Amino acid sequence: MIKINEGDFRVTMMCRIVEVSRSGYYRWKLHPPSKRSQANKALSENIKRVFDDEKARAGSPRITLILQREGISTSHNRVAKIMRENGWRAKAAKKYKATTNSNHSLPVAPNLLEQNFEADVPDQKWVSDITYSAPNLWRCYG
Repeated sequence: MIKINEGDFRVTMMCRIVEVSRSGYYRWKLHPPSKRSQANKALSENIKRVFDDEKARAGSPRITLILQREGISTSHNRVAKIMRENGWRAKAAKKYKATTNSNHSLPVAPNLLEQNFEADVPDQKWVSDITYSAPNLWRCYG
């Protein structure tokens, strides 16, 4: 931001606003990034590519293995640090759990209402939802 607006505003004022020292800004501007930061940037791009290929389900251990198989030398801790700095966090795949077993020989309650929920007077028809552990009851009003 400071470099872009350097011609329009005073550097001293912009440094004060973004809370950096003026000497630190000029040191950053005049010196190229270190080899390590350049390598981290390149590694970060590879990590993001693998992370996206794995649909954000791979964490740093798996990404490290994939990168090492591709011939990119890196460590688990370095991958984990770069992922943490960029906010890339693996999401766990939810396991499928069957909640209904239709193949049983147990008695099935008859459908007395047949989807007709209108009632002539209050408390004539009651319905329930048993999809959760505690049933929820509702009154049907006409």
